[in-house]
Amino acid sequence: MGDTTYSTAGDLGYRSTGLVKKRLLKRGNYLMVAAMFGQPFTQPTNTSLTGKWRRYENFPTAEAPLSEGVTPPGRKLTKTDITSTLRQYGDWAELTDVVFDTHEDDIPMETVDLCSEQMAETVELVTVSVQKSGSNVVYANNAGSRAAVNAPPLAGDFKRIERALSKDKAMKITSRISASQLVSTEGIDPSYVVFGHTDLKADLESMDGFTPVRNYGDAMKTIHQSEVGGMGAFRFLLTPLFEPWLLAATSSSGTTYLSNGDIPSSAGYPDVYPMIVAAKDSYGVVRLQGQNAVRPAMVKPKPVQGDPLGQLGFISWKLYYTAVILNSSWLVRYECAATANPT
Repeated sequence: MGDTTYSTAGDLGYRSTGLVKKRLLKRGNYLMVAAMFGQPFTQPTNTSLTGKWRRYENFPTAEAPLSEGVTPPGRKLTKTDITSTLRQYGDWAELTDVVFDTHEDDIPMETVDLCSEQMAETVELVTVSVQKSGSNVVYANNAGSRAAVNAPPLAGDFKRIERALSKDKAMKITSRISASQLVSTEGIDPSYVVFGHTDLKADLESMDGFTPVRNYGDAMKTIHQSEVGGMGAFRFLLTPLFEPWLLAATSSSGTTYLSNGDIPSSAGYPDVYPMIVAAKDSYGVVRLQGQNAVRPAMVKPKPVQGDPLGQLGFISWKLYYTAVILNSSWLVRYECAATANPT
C-alpha cells in the first residue's frame, strides 16, 4: 500500500475536516440568497487578492451602405476593466474540555452549526452591501428621491424596470451557484431575480399579476427556497438580511408604512426598503480556491504551552470573499416602503 498523507485543520484529519466543511455549507447555504446568483469567480491561491473582469463594448451597427472602392474607417476594440479585492473573514468559539467530555448534547456540532450560520450571514451581508451601493436607482411611484418615497412596491414600477433592462439588452439569469463545496452552477428558469426584505411579502402579494409560489403550475419551478412568488419576468426572493434605511422617507408620515422597524402608533416617517433587481452578469461573487474556500478547524483540548492542563479548545471558520458590481445598468435598486397593516 502506498503512503497516505492527511491534511489537517486543527485536531481534525482530512476526512473529519471534510465532514465539518460539508456541515458548514449545508447548514449555512440556506441563508445565502443574493450570494447565490452572482457571476461566480474562483480566485486561484498563490496569485493575488485582486481579481479582474474585462468587458469589450459592442460595436455600433453598420447601417451605412459601402461606397464602391472606399474602405470604411473600421473600429477599434474598447474595453472596461473591473477589479475586485478579496477580503478575509472569520471567527471562532471557545469550548472547554468539560463540554467535550461530559455534556449530554453534541455541543461541538451545535457550535459548527452556529458558525455556519454566522459564516453564511457574513457572506450574504457583504454581497447585499455591494448590491445596495449601486448607482442605478428607481423610486416607488416615481418619487424623486429616497426622502420622497411614499408607496409600497407597485406592479407598474416593475414593468418600467423590465422595459429599461430590455432596452439595455440585459439578459435574464439562467443559473445559480449550487449549494455544494465546489464552485459549480445549476440551471434555473430564465428570469430577472429580485431580492428584498421579508417585510415586503404582503405588499408583493397585493400587486396585480403576482403569483405566489403555492400557485405555481407544473411548468414553473422555484429557483430558491426563499422565493415567495413571481410576476411576469421577475422572481422575488426575500430575506430578513435586506435591512431598510430607518426613517429615511420624510414626505409621508402617520401609520401607513412601517417606521423605525415597527408599526408606528403615531406620526412617523416611513422606513425605505431596497429591492435589488438583478440581470445576468450584473454582479460577481468571488471566493478563494474553490473546495478550500471555507476553512473550518476544530481543536480539542489538549495540554499545550499556556494551557498545561488541556482545558481549552475551539471551533473556527475562515474564508476569503468579496462581491462586485459588473454592470450597473443591469443592476437596479428599487426603493419603496412597506405597508404597516396589510389587508
